[in-house]
Amino acid sequence: MFDSVTSVALNSALDGLALRQRVIADNVANIQTPGFLAGRVAFEDSLAAAVSGGSGAVTPSVARSLEPTREDGNNVNLDAETLLNVDTQLRYQLASQAVDGQFSSLRIAMGSR
Repeated sequence: MFDSVTSVALNSALDGLALRQRVIADNVANIQTPGFLAGRVAFEDSLAAAVSGGSGAVTPSVARSLEPTREDGNNVNLDAETLLNVDTQLRYQLASQAVDGQFSSLRIAMGSR
């Protein structure tokens, strides 16, 4: 059960979302740092491809944003980071609930509550 495509994909999604939360926090912490370029975490497309291929395992990647910069060379946008953080938190909660559902099914199958 723990090596099924679903389980591996959910764990990969949780890893990617957790990394995205850390990168968002780093972006916000550096909002006043001249020359700082916001980080972006990408994993959804490779996760979809991995699931289609029967694997589900992916490694998220962090890239620097190519969005326009302010005069100080920084391109962190607090509004965009805030919205992305809310979206990421909701996705993380959903994936966590799916993992919890898998464990609940396993507990029921084992006959314990």
